[in-house]
Amino acid sequence: MERSELVDLLSPEGLRLLDSLPPWDNASDVVRLVSDLRKAGHPQGLVTAVLGQSRLRAKAVAKFGDFAGRMLFTEAGLEQATRLNVAALHAGRFAAAGLNRVADLGSGIGSDSMALAALDIQVTAVDTDEVTATVASYNLAPFDNAAVVHGDAETFDLTGFDAAWLDPARRTAGHSNTSRLTRPEDYSPNLDFVFGLSERMPIGVKLGPGHDRDAIPAAAEAQWVSVDGKLVEMGLWFGVLAREGIRRSALLLGRDGRHELTAAADSPDVETVPGEAGVPGSYLYEPDGAVIRARLIGDLARSMDALMLGEGIAYLSSESLHETPFATAFRVLESLPVDEKKLRLALKERRIGTLEIKKRGVDVDPAVLRTRLKLHGSESATLVLTRAGGHRLALLVERVQPPR
Repeated sequence: MERSELVDLLSPEGLRLLDSLPPWDNASDVVRLVSDLRKAGHPQGLVTAVLGQSRLRAKAVAKFGDFAGRMLFTEAGLEQATRLNVAALHAGRFAAAGLNRVADLGSGIGSDSMALAALDIQVTAVDTDEVTATVASYNLAPFDNAAVVHGDAETFDLTGFDAAWLDPARRTAGHSNTSRLTRPEDYSPNLDFVFGLSERMPIGVKLGPGHDRDAIPAAAEAQWVSVDGKLVEMGLWFGVLAREGIRRSALLLGRDGRHELTAAADSPDVETVPGEAGVPGSYLYEPDGAVIRARLIGDLARSMDALMLGEGIAYLSSESLHETPFATAFRVLESLPVDEKKLRLALKERRIGTLEIKKRGVDVDPAVLRTRLKLHGSESATLVLTRAGGHRLALLVERVQPPR
């Protein structure tokens, strides 16, 4: 979104027109809608702005629910914004620590600031991009205890603030068609500033879940967050925002509530399945991505009396079915040939026409392999391709519901 589009959008006519549009999923004939709006006398620039915003609001429902219909977005801002339920947990840390005035440095469209303000915390959102800061001002307008500053996060005066929240921009500048930054020194604000600030005041930091674990400061509590099975972020917490005795956490948020594994450090792995062939037990478990990234697989395995399927392979094996929110359970049906021709024949004999392929520790492109297997039949199945005991494995499995 360019500045001129935002000016049009924020006009009384623009906001009225935006709110009058049908839901985006019902606006299938966009060409006709554009024509109708133009015939009604609305300028082309305004029509483009409101339709673009309507599309973003529909996309934002996945992160913000019903609140999306009362917010404004940029393409890049929505991509980087914290989900509402995760932002609420961030804000809860500051509230529980009694930190009443917080600077949101690199606020984006203001999602974390909204969550902080909702808990009666005085929050100042700071963003270096004028359009993004203006969008944040609109989103934070309902809160009397929130302010927005268009400025540089690294030079913002923190006098009088109790703490700071930082979500460094990890994509190139702009409002759409941005690309991911691969070097932490290119983040904005950069991590030298961020970690230096942690020595001055309590802070929380949002980073990508794949961030280099070797670069995590020893003083930080690192928490990986998964939402409905999707790994979404790593949060680092410093000072009074970090919990006593916890340095690693895997937090899972889903329809069945909130579940967390914690530890004082990375947990040692358990032993692998014995034998050269690495034959698995009756059940295979795939830990949630947050558990894997937090390196708490060992603790999870010990809680279920399970073994690692193979050295460095994030699958667990057990003869028993265990109830756990931290892993998906599969019943091992049989071991199939790993040779592609023999595997194709085995799947044909079983009339498998729909195949989910999961893999760890093997160099396979599931989409390419699925095409080469020439599947045909009425049955569906899940195939796990992995390594154990120095050998490749092809396991036919089925998802199971743990006992309740």
